[in-house]
Amino acid sequence: MPLKIALFASGSGSNAENIIQYFSHSTTFLFPVIISNKSDAFVHERAKTFQIPSVTFSREDFSKGDEILGLLKEYNIDCIVLAGFLLKVPEVLLQAFPNKIINIHPALLPKFGGKGMYGHYVHEAIAAAGETESGITIHYVNSNYDEGDIIFQAKCRILPSDTPDMIAEKVHKLEYEYFPRVIAELWR
Repeated sequence: MPLKIALFASGSGSNAENIIQYFSHSTTFLFPVIISNKSDAFVHERAKTFQIPSVTFSREDFSKGDEILGLLKEYNIDCIVLAGFLLKVPEVLLQAFPNKIINIHPALLPKFGGKGMYGHYVHEAIAAAGETESGITIHYVNSNYDEGDIIFQAKCRILPSDTPDMIAEKVHKLEYEYFPRVIAELWR
């Protein structure tokens, strides 16, 4: 029986698209719905390209979680992947999907994690701190931002001359290379 995974995304959806493309010939991994908290997020356009329904929930509805849980049940979702999703996952979803919700963070946790640490903010902080390496962390989601058990990390070297944009480019390469592979290994 195929594993049905819901993708949650708040922005452009490039990681969501990469994951869908990676599994495009799979009958084992299916992505029946994409959920976002922003109606103008480009992930909705990407969803149309793949003919995948995408749904937007307000911050308030998302924090309650009941409507989302109903939608996930409607689609018989087994697992959730946060692919650039910025809201805290409500307790009702954490309880319904124990160890079945994962996230990718654009740094080597536990450094540079927590509320407000996402995207460019992370890369700016890494550059300002003079770090010599960065990378990605794929982790389970719990009730605290970026504190769930770590599943996988990959590193990249940071040069003193690297700008936040250059760091972002290095980290995106790691995201695209490893995120789908970790999903495949984790839930095969």
